[in-house]
Amino acid sequence: MAQDNTGLVAGPDGVMRCFWHGNLPDYLHYHDHEWGRPVADDRRLFEKICLEGFQSGLSWLTILRKRENFREAFAGFDFDKVAAFTDEDVERLVGNAGIIRHRGKIVSTINNAKRAREMVDEFGSLAAWFWKFEPGKEERPEIVDLAHLRANPTTAVSVRISKELKKRGWSFVGPTTVYAFMQAMGLVNDHLEGCVCRKEVEKDRKAFKRPK
Repeated sequence: MAQDNTGLVAGPDGVMRCFWHGNLPDYLHYHDHEWGRPVADDRRLFEKICLEGFQSGLSWLTILRKRENFREAFAGFDFDKVAAFTDEDVERLVGNAGIIRHRGKIVSTINNAKRAREMVDEFGSLAAWFWKFEPGKEERPEIVDLAHLRANPTTAVSVRISKELKKRGWSFVGPTTVYAFMQAMGLVNDHLEGCVCRKEVEKDRKAFKRPK
């Protein structure tokens, strides 16, 4: 599998894509069909921001391969249900070998579910809150290349969102975690220039109805 300084690799079909999926079938599918596609579903947004917190210090592939276990363990990331989890649930989750058994991150997810509920009450949806931070054209690079991504693991917008979430009592939502969330949920299109998915995602973003 060749990769040059463009950050692009040829897939099994010979088509050029971002390098990071490594042509692993499940990761390739995630790259092609999920990453960067705009999302307005509150449960998926909550799931992603929590799983990005669990990913901290690990690879996303590790989390991706445990995602169904996480969904089962956390009631499908229905934050109304997760917000009602008790100390007994924490102990149950700490003992669950199918997920990342990090007590702090488990407790954080339950806390964040309560904070998510508060934000829905205030703003109508998580989607409405997150999407109001979508970067404008002036806040985005003219060309998304490997050098840009390597130099920008965070952005001014991800720092702003992180600060706002922390003010609202969220945890494990640092600027790098938030930017990874933004990339995955389509608030930005960070597929590399030349990746087959870049134009597809841009088309999806243009057709996407921003939540209000």
